[in-house]
Amino acid sequence: MTDWTTPRGAPYSVRRRESLRERALDRESPLRRIDWILMLAVAALCALGALLVWGATKPHNVALGNDPNADLKRDLFNIGLGVGLGGIAAIVDYRTIRAYAPVVYLASLAGLIAVLVHGVTVNGSHSWIKIGPGFEVQPSEFAKIALIVIAAMLLGERRDGEVSPDGRDVWLTFAAAAVPILLILKQPDVGTVMVVAFVVFGVIAISGVSSRWVIGMLVVAAVGVIVVMHLHLLKQYQIDRFTNFTNPHADTQGSGYNTHQARIAIGSGGLFGKGLFHGTQTNGQFVPEQETDFVFTVAGEELGLVGSGLIVLLLGVVLWRGISIASRAEDAFGMLVAVGVVCWFGFQAFENIGMTVGIMPVTGLPLPFVSYGGSSMFASMLAVGVLQNVHIRSARN
Repeated sequence: MTDWTTPRGAPYSVRRRESLRERALDRESPLRRIDWILMLAVAALCALGALLVWGATKPHNVALGNDPNADLKRDLFNIGLGVGLGGIAAIVDYRTIRAYAPVVYLASLAGLIAVLVHGVTVNGSHSWIKIGPGFEVQPSEFAKIALIVIAAMLLGERRDGEVSPDGRDVWLTFAAAAVPILLILKQPDVGTVMVVAFVVFGVIAISGVSSRWVIGMLVVAAVGVIVVMHLHLLKQYQIDRFTNFTNPHADTQGSGYNTHQARIAIGSGGLFGKGLFHGTQTNGQFVPEQETDFVFTVAGEELGLVGSGLIVLLLGVVLWRGISIASRAEDAFGMLVAVGVVCWFGFQAFENIGMTVGIMPVTGLPLPFVSYGGSSMFASMLAVGVLQNVHIRSARN
């Protein structure tokens, strides 16, 4: 067929570029099959997150005489490395990932055990492994996606003549979840345990099991909360957090200080905010961990209702695309992996934003794609890569 778009006598470099462009635009090209709405939403969240990290840290760095853009640079580096990891997760066929699910799961357990043996304590949680100067990794973040993969493998395998998982599959999933949950509780990191528990519940509930399993899980969860409270298994600071959740004005100068200052910061932003670097609560460091766990307070104060609302909207778009990918997956494994990622992002975002506005208890959970932190960014980008993987290989894409 004659190519009428490129002159026959054009230089080789021009013809080469045209060939690459045509392959990229081909219907079967992976670039054409990528969920670009998901990618744009994630990119926008990362951009907003970088701005908020910059706004939260620059004034403090200037006051200390440090590089005012140091945290911004590290955040951008984390985003770039995360994109690379996500790209690898998108390229490797997710059905190959299914074959190595036990290896991924065991590797995550090894990381959690290494934390207990060689980990360091940050903000009261023994959840980190120090890799080098200024670089730490949190294995529990990667355990989330490892557990999603192993649960999807166990519940997605259909025996002859079966259309849904049987009791053995569900019990194996419970057993697989119990081990990392116990290891994470030893750190202790109750917030991550809450996320993992919700992910397991969501994946099992969507897998096609009988409604009796769903009701049973809800009953067990309720009984578990009662038992934990009555046996006094929580540490005092955890009890204080729940107390301040039920009564926000109980101790605004003590255990309730964080949430009290967070609400002041968000409420003072108004409709359009005070502008980046101009938030008095943020600049005064009144809200602790404002570039990580409480980054949403920076959005509320400096970008206002419009900016913080945009973050919520973009997170909603990510969840919508994840649900859409799950509905189009060509097998049960792909569908359950996508559902697990949606449960993870949805619950963690709700918990993070909820604790800043007082509708959820305080936990040390970052806001996906927005909070500063390498481990959280890497794990979240890996999860997005897996979503794209399922989407690219969907027969109905």
